[in-house]
Amino acid sequence: MTGIEVAVGYVFAWLVRKAGRVAKGADAEVDRGLDAGMERLHDLVSRKLGRDPALERAAEEAESGQDTPSARTRRRLTDSVEDAVEHDPDFARALLTLVEELQATTTAAAAGGVSASGDGQAIAGSVNVTADGGSAAALKMGDVTIGPAPDPYRPGPDQG
Repeated sequence: MTGIEVAVGYVFAWLVRKAGRVAKGADAEVDRGLDAGMERLHDLVSRKLGRDPALERAAEEAESGQDTPSARTRRRLTDSVEDAVEHDPDFARALLTLVEELQATTTAAAAGGVSASGDGQAIAGSVNVTADGGSAAALKMGDVTIGPAPDPYRPGPDQG
């Protein structure tokens, strides 16, 4: 599946979500990320295509309750987006960037939808942290003393 076909799928999915017919199964944070990304993609495509009949037909199909566009609508919308990509390199780059971001978000959601907030770190997959030669290693680390701790009962040279 090409990036354009993926983009068309996301645009239609956004139209369906907007019509309010998608179950709320995903994690709220991941869901917000997907919604925001799909909305940016839809805005990009709709600004470029304007009142393109294929885009309008896709919206009609989503509003009528279809979960996927008809084969004809998908084909026509794909052709419209391909034409726009061929004639506008800036649009092509922006479209590719948004598709890649959405694919990364959906991949993270499928892998368990890791998320972190505040000062946390979220990792999907394996992490290997190592240290050698008397050093310290961590994903996140506060103050670290390497070697024996100073004797708290014996004053240091600047303490008299």
